[in-house]
Amino acid sequence: MSHTVITTTTTTTRTSGDGVLNLGYTRTIPGLLKIGQMIALLVAFLCVHCARGWPSWAAFQYFEVVTLWFLIALLIFFLMHLFRLQAKMPCINWPLAEFFHYSVGTVLIVIASIVAAVKSGGVSALVAGSVFGFIATFLMAVSLWTSYSVTCGSHQTGAAV
Repeated sequence: MSHTVITTTTTTTRTSGDGVLNLGYTRTIPGLLKIGQMIALLVAFLCVHCARGWPSWAAFQYFEVVTLWFLIALLIFFLMHLFRLQAKMPCINWPLAEFFHYSVGTVLIVIASIVAAVKSGGVSALVAGSVFGFIATFLMAVSLWTSYSVTCGSHQTGAAV
């Protein structure tokens, strides 16, 4: 009769990522996309805001409002991930909220960018603002696609059929 003894050792280590800040998020694909979107929206807003001689006041006011609104919303979502605040507010479905934000933002920013491009009247700062609006639209569409796969993709269950 042989007896086998199995010894299990568990080691717990605490890494620097367990602090208040989640700096590793800034190096992930969603984090880099959010940073790129914020930069593109900020540049688009500043190009239009600092330009003189708007050919169409209402079109560029709309562009400013849309870019600034989604810049602030992106900053809030970025800070939520950076400070790990989703875990402290589990009553909100955060992936679904981000998916909704990206879907509405992509549509409104592409509309604002098209209107700004059409109404720019050859003013180079306004053209640059609309180009950065299109860049932000592309980055938001990529984020929409990746958040769709997280939010609405197929989910595996543990049950075998």
